[in-house]
Amino acid sequence: MTRTKRATSHKTPQAGKKRRPAKRGAPYHHGSLREAMLRAAESILEQDGIRGLTLRAAAREAGVSHAAPKNHFGDVKGLLSDLAAVGFARFRAVMEAHIRESDPAPTRLEAIGRGYVTFARTHPDLFLLMFRSERLDFTRPALQSAADAALDVLAGTVRAVRDEPMQATLTLPQAAQMVVAWSLVHGFTMLLLDNRLKQLIARFAGRGHVDLAWIGMGIRDKLGNGLGRE
Repeated sequence: MTRTKRATSHKTPQAGKKRRPAKRGAPYHHGSLREAMLRAAESILEQDGIRGLTLRAAAREAGVSHAAPKNHFGDVKGLLSDLAAVGFARFRAVMEAHIRESDPAPTRLEAIGRGYVTFARTHPDLFLLMFRSERLDFTRPALQSAADAALDVLAGTVRAVRDEPMQATLTLPQAAQMVVAWSLVHGFTMLLLDNRLKQLIARFAGRGHVDLAWIGMGIRDKLGNGLGRE
């Protein structure tokens, strides 16, 4: 997926917030070190934000020596990249979970948008990491594969809306309309995560669900009815 840069993390340290005590324990002697490190990294990301996520901090959280993870990740960029790959796999699953294959293609496109917003609001720190290209190495096979698979969910649905067959590469009209769809849902999602729509949403009754309703209506009205063949 396109690597959207974020200048700063949206998470700021809270005053008086207690720091997590360092975990102590014997180093891992089995094959789950990589998985343990990824779980530890996600835990730190959720509590302390990306600034608090270092290779040493993740090793301490996982209860291993600070040198142990280097064989799996190399450096902190490798750790962040593999964590982002996990995020993209979940991201794809959430978007696909919102799709009903029996629905018409424009409705499936709307459902993808809802899944996009749902994932971002459920895992905001992981979502922001996934689009921090300056912190990630997209040459790593795991990350590139997971990001491409997530993009394919949107690509396949855009082709279906246009009533065009699947093929190895996108046509220019398909790519252009994917950019429009992606820009709509990603921009809306970032406004939500940055609380830029808070005052406007507060004016509506049933505002707890208005965010998902808006993205659905936006995709349907602006894209779903206008993605036919040109």
